[in-house]
Amino acid sequence: MSDFDYDLVIIGSGPSGKSAAIQAGKLKRRVLVIDRRDRLGGVSVHTGTIPSKTLRETVLNLSGWRERSFYGRSYRVKDDIHAEDLKTRLHMTLDHEVDNLEHQFNRNHVDTLNGLAKFVGPNEVEVATEAGEVTRITARKFLISTGTVTYRPDYVPFNGTTVVDSDEFLELARIPRSLIVVGAGVIGVEYATMFSTLDVRITLIEPRDSFLDFIDTTLIQEFTHQIRDNGVDLRLGSAIEKIEDGGDHIEVSLENGRHIRAENLLFAAGRMGATHKLNLEAAGLETDHRGRLDVDRKTYQTAVPHIYAAGDVIGHPSLASTSLQQGRVAACHALETPTLPESPWYPYGIYSVPEMSTCGMSEEELQERGIPYEVGIARFRETSRGHIMGIEHGMLKMLLSLKTRRVLGVQIVGEGATELIHIGQAVMNLKGTVDYFVENTFNYPTLAEAYRIAGLDAFNRMPIPEEYKIAPAKKKKS
Repeated sequence: MSDFDYDLVIIGSGPSGKSAAIQAGKLKRRVLVIDRRDRLGGVSVHTGTIPSKTLRETVLNLSGWRERSFYGRSYRVKDDIHAEDLKTRLHMTLDHEVDNLEHQFNRNHVDTLNGLAKFVGPNEVEVATEAGEVTRITARKFLISTGTVTYRPDYVPFNGTTVVDSDEFLELARIPRSLIVVGAGVIGVEYATMFSTLDVRITLIEPRDSFLDFIDTTLIQEFTHQIRDNGVDLRLGSAIEKIEDGGDHIEVSLENGRHIRAENLLFAAGRMGATHKLNLEAAGLETDHRGRLDVDRKTYQTAVPHIYAAGDVIGHPSLASTSLQQGRVAACHALETPTLPESPWYPYGIYSVPEMSTCGMSEEELQERGIPYEVGIARFRETSRGHIMGIEHGMLKMLLSLKTRRVLGVQIVGEGATELIHIGQAVMNLKGTVDYFVENTFNYPTLAEAYRIAGLDAFNRMPIPEEYKIAPAKKKKS
């Protein structure tokens, strides 16, 4: 028997914590998950990934957005959409997620404890519950998966009703007629484009001259055109001078002299690692200026070898999908169990309206590395499935090596982008070439056929390999 209470204690039950706990349970180790909330799931389930994506689907369904190309811009499934309409489906989804997570923990013999944890030593934490009870727990290994909290600067007059952060935004009492969104990161872009489908007048402010810089420029240009056409007023390069709460309106003054008024303001400019209450000094750990922990990206060990960290608390890429992988790998390494490493090619999904998803390198990265390449483009309107669905926009871009013919990157904007990207991801991870898309048959009609169109678009401009060339027919002797 070990001198410790547990083999692995996990602080936080978000994607990385959940994945690590289930993996440890399947390895038949003693594992405990500590979460400050009274319900499991972390930020991902309660205020982040699941709520925002559920809200998006609800908005698109009730607004009839997907059918407007057939029936006109005035088409609605429900004429009067209220905040409660959005929350009803949201709460049903969250209840299901929590119930499913509790079931997974139960069947894998994962212990749970609700309370606020802090380190009191390298191998010991103290957990304070809401009831005032304090429990001390020791473990051989720890995983910190506490996620992030919203960044709330002093110059923003947050009031929880008309000036809110992204966590509070889900509890709006009513849908505003106009909304200012500060921050054109993933969260800001998702909520701004989502609510523009409800005909809310949206102003999206980004102090920098560009946004979502990790996305291929061609894709961003296409996306920018679409959201502006959908009614989003995108203000780039506009630093904020002052935000004033006028009671019945919010006014934002920009350094360029412009003033913007709206009923509500959503501040979505950054998040901080949720580590300030962990008393990490007692464990010998330090964070950066944004509360994030530095780890070995292969093992997820921190500077203290028996303490691991995974998920948003370690920074980029801060995705629920990559967090799930990180938690699994961290648990296997901590419990000295061999496992497959993570793939270097993972998809990045942005659930805006329209969706965007990428995998692999962008055209800018290829140019920086001096890699000779070819580009294949397909428009969704070129597919029969696109016509059937009434899709007027959408694009798939494929980047290919001229030397090896391998697929180096795929970028998609439009309906179903976050699903379609996995075809490109699979081909890239298997070191596939453009020939795959030319040789193989795709279901017809599908949006996935865009891969074949893009593949042929590039294939027809690329040198044909010698083994593909057909010898000319021999002339018959007279």
